[in-house]
This record gives sequence, C-alpha cells and structure tokens, in this order.
Amino acid sequence: MRNLDVTVLRSFVAVAQTGGVTRAAGFLNLTQSAVSMQLKRLEDLMGVELIDRAGRGVSLTAAGEQLLGYARRMVALNDEAFARLTHADYAGEIALGVPHDIVYPVIPRVLQRFSAEMPRMKVVLSTTYTRKLKRQFANGELALMLTTETGAEADLDSRVQTLTEIPLRWLGAPGGQAHRQRPLKLAMGRVCVFRAGVIGRLEGAGISWENAVDTDSDRTIEATTSADLGVTAMLEGTAPQQLSEITGHDLPPLEAHKVNLYGLGRSPAEPVVRLAEMIAEGYATLGQSLSNQVVTHQVVSA
Repeated sequence: MRNLDVTVLRSFVAVAQTGGVTRAAGFLNLTQSAVSMQLKRLEDLMGVELIDRAGRGVSLTAAGEQLLGYARRMVALNDEAFARLTHADYAGEIALGVPHDIVYPVIPRVLQRFSAEMPRMKVVLSTTYTRKLKRQFANGELALMLTTETGAEADLDSRVQTLTEIPLRWLGAPGGQAHRQRPLKLAMGRVCVFRAGVIGRLEGAGISWENAVDTDSDRTIEATTSADLGVTAMLEGTAPQQLSEITGHDLPPLEAHKVNLYGLGRSPAEPVVRLAEMIAEGYATLGQSLSNQVVTHQVVSA
C-alpha cells in the first residue's frame, strides 16, 4: 500500500496556486531545491508526470490537474484535524442542561459522538427539572439547555429551537388497576413541569384525584407506580421498563410537550454550535423513529 505525504502534497498545491517553484518555496518557507525534490518524489510515487516543465512557467499536466483536487482536500482535512485537536478554541468545557426525563435515548449518543469529534472539549451535563434549568440558564450557568414545555420562553436572551413534540402518556404498573380507582391516586413530583397540566385535564374531565406520594424523587414515583399504588404521566418513549402505558381507560388525553433547545446567542463558539447541531440531529432521528412506531402499531391494529 502506498501513502501520500501531506507535506509533499502541500508543496504541490502551493506550486499550482502560485504558478512557480520559486514563489511556492517562499510561501512555504522552504528552499527552491527542497520544493523541487518534493515534486519529484511525488511524481515518482504516482508514476506519472504532474508538472509540465516545457515552458518558461510551471503548469500542470492532465494528471496533475486531476490530482490537485484530491491534494487540496487532503491538505485541508489535515489542517482541520490538527486544529481541532490542538487549537485553544477546541479545548474547554460546555455546560449542558437537560431535563432528567429526556436524557435517554438521545443525549448519551450525542455525548459519545461529540467526544469522538472534539476530544479536548468536555461536556458538563446537568440534569434536573425544566424550571431549575431555566434559572441556571438565566444566571449564565449553562451554555445550552433543553426543556420540556408546551410553548417557549421568548423573553429569554437566547435563540430557541423546537426540536420535536412528544405526547404525554398515562403510565401504570403492567396489568395494574390503580387507574380504575377514584379518587385517582396520582404519583407525580412536586415540581414536575407536567403536573399542573395533568391535574387540569383530570379536573376538566370531572375525575377526582389525590396524591399518591409527596416527593421530587423519580425513583420514588417509579416505585410507587410500579407497585400499582398510583399512576403517573411521562413523555412517550421515556418510560422505564417497570412501567407500561395504560390503554383502554377513561382517563383524559394529555397534551403534547415541546422539546426546546435554548442557546446559541451572539457569536457562539464553534464547539457549542456543533454540540447543538448534534442534539438537533439526534432528536430528528428520534422523531422519525417514533413516527415509524406509530405507523407500525396502526398497521398491526388494523
């Protein structure tokens, strides 16, 4: 296997761009003989003439013109990789806030992908409720923030992008009966952003309810619900394995919530922009996956 030397390709590109070995040598801070030797090495390796030396100036042969496009891309890719791994702009930390219930499945894949592309950048992940994340973001503690909400906070000093919209679903213990009890025992956190909307839907449907737990702990809510001591509501596709969607019930339908991305204010750093792009791409893929699941379910049901 033969390998092209990027240093030699850089000299070749410089000669093609400047139109002469002497000017290329000055541009590269090399001697004229060094550049000439590199061009000869490249021609020997390729087994073809790349430079037409018949005239007074330097011009490319047909083979040289064909190689030039490849050489430019290889030199550019080399410089990009070197810059990403060594430049100060690509080293540091990015604070990312994500509601705990939408960490999976998108965020771990994004973190893995981002780390591979920018290994000297560290993403500091903060997971909590949307309300607390908004306070942290307003205080400048987060560079990027995801939220789950029915709208978007236009007054936040940031650009807002809605990545997807996911419906809330009623969840309970597999084969459980808690959803039939009245008053309905509701297991939701005190500061859960979904709580007010869920209660509003229940009261609008004339369904009495009471708290099954008084907690902010997700594990407590999951344990209570999986024990069939209450029901809860979560975004579609985020339920833990020990809970299942309640079907064939008389509970009111729940509203959908937007997953919004806040950040990218004035002149954001390139790593922040790239992380935001990866998050958006991740949710686009998730949305397509959920759409396919709905279509498959409808076909099977039919």
